[in-house]
Amino acid sequence: MSLFAPILVLLGFVALTVGAEFLVRGASRLALAFGIAPLVVGLTVVAFGTSAPEAAVSVWSAASGEGGIAVGNVVGRNIFNILFVLGLSALVAPLVVSQQLVRLEVPILIGVSFLFYAMSLDGKIDRLDGAILLAGVITYTGWAIRRSRREKKAVAAEYEAEFGDTAPEGRASSIPINLAWAVGGTLMLVAGSRALVTGAVDIAEYFNVSDVIIGLTIVSVGTSLPEVATSVLASIRGERDIAVGNAIGSNLFNILAVFGLTGLVAPAGVAVARTVLRFDMPVMIAVVVAILPIFFTGRIRRWEGGLMFAYYWIYLGFLVLTVVEHPSLETIGQILTLFVLPLTMIALLFTAWRSRQTPVNPQ
Repeated sequence: MSLFAPILVLLGFVALTVGAEFLVRGASRLALAFGIAPLVVGLTVVAFGTSAPEAAVSVWSAASGEGGIAVGNVVGRNIFNILFVLGLSALVAPLVVSQQLVRLEVPILIGVSFLFYAMSLDGKIDRLDGAILLAGVITYTGWAIRRSRREKKAVAAEYEAEFGDTAPEGRASSIPINLAWAVGGTLMLVAGSRALVTGAVDIAEYFNVSDVIIGLTIVSVGTSLPEVATSVLASIRGERDIAVGNAIGSNLFNILAVFGLTGLVAPAGVAVARTVLRFDMPVMIAVVVAILPIFFTGRIRRWEGGLMFAYYWIYLGFLVLTVVEHPSLETIGQILTLFVLPLTMIALLFTAWRSRQTPVNPQ
């Protein structure tokens, strides 16, 4: 093990924390200057910035002929963003969910997830598929920003209450500074993620942890740390629209932009393994559909965040049992399918129905 590995891990955590602070601060204040609502900033600027490491890894993998890595990263990251990132953020502080997400962004994400699955049924994502996905993210981003700018007066009032300053000239003069905060924060997130993953893999290999476990835990989680750091910090700072919007926007970006670019650069298309089609993609779609009852209540309470957080570890444990071919795998799968998942959905649907009948405490 290199002597620099523990130092890289420490520096990675520091860079992620500071970078997330810079990005949230700069992006949230840029919103007023351009008349963009905080939720849209989370869905676009922050989500795209924190997904930059994923885009780089996936495009490089596809160009190198390792398309399977790109598929696994995107699908795994989307599951991680909903269950782990939103779950942990809600555990830190209950999240308020904009009804715009319920009406528009989550249905769009569900539709995009099904489209991605349908495109993958032939075993690959080719250049035509990539072009369609890339056109989708360009259209969505332009539409979201244009729609938000129409609400400029309401946004200005919101920021006046939050920052106590709405002078147009003051905000215009601060654009370069806040842009520097946002760009600098994004660069620190990318550098911090890379340093942390590099150091952690080196330490794990020193202790003879298998490549499979490293890939399922340190690498996959490490490359997702920008989303974790940004959403959790946004939740602590009270920028809860950015916290929720970042997770949803990042999932949209991962499918549309990351795979759009990946499909275009892969000479023979990106191969999609049967195991991903049979298990991981259905889980990804099920997770997005399952959050609708939670979002429908207008908030993600701590117990719901804890439930989502726990389900991520169940999913990860199931993957590990699959890899090692544990004899109890079939029994555990039957228990989850026949009892745990149906009971969870019934509880969430009941909560959504009850929230429409009586006020619900956000705790």
